[in-house]
Amino acid sequence: MNPQLLRDFPFFEHLDDEYLAEIAKLCSERTYIKGESIFFEGEEGEELYLVISGVVQIYQDNHSRDVILSIFREGDFFGEMALLQNERARSASARTIEKSTLCILKKRDFIPLLKSNPEILIGILETALDRLRDANKLITDLTVIDVRTRIARVLLRLTEQHGVPSDEGVLIDLKLTHQHLADMTGTARETVTKSLLGLQDEQLIRIDQRKILVCNIDRLRNILDVI
Repeated sequence: MNPQLLRDFPFFEHLDDEYLAEIAKLCSERTYIKGESIFFEGEEGEELYLVISGVVQIYQDNHSRDVILSIFREGDFFGEMALLQNERARSASARTIEKSTLCILKKRDFIPLLKSNPEILIGILETALDRLRDANKLITDLTVIDVRTRIARVLLRLTEQHGVPSDEGVLIDLKLTHQHLADMTGTARETVTKSLLGLQDEQLIRIDQRKILVCNIDRLRNILDVI
């Protein structure tokens, strides 16, 4: 793969071109079609995945439904727990939302890189801890917060992660179905549809071609303040 693509990932950005070229030689590249599974919860895994293009969801099968834990796109990575712990069983599943191209690094190749350049490991650990905090917040949201507030919180999180500012507000630059949002908030698709219609009636959001524009982010935040 092109070594310069690795510069999109924060834990590689400090490396010189020669070192990036060496890492690129260890990478394999694979393209997945829309809706294709990458791995399943409980499977053994020893790969780190870097998203070159496309969108990937990380989810858990909660018996009757999927619960989406995270959504990753170009410049993100996932599967880091396979590198950080001896237990190789995946804690969640991964599936593409759009056609996606991924760079894959195997643990046996990546560990020597970490030993020779510990700043890479520090960057991965910082991200892993942030994701752990987000997961804890998600658990709290699913158990103690009403659906409208859950949806507002998810929309605000998506503006932080995937938002593009515009004169009209902040566009969440992802094409998400109502089912995706239901799986992110632990509720039924019909309930999400009703809540989104309510937010549109209040002119807090606008939906166009499955992308959500948050028109008034301060008023959306106010929904959280009434908890």
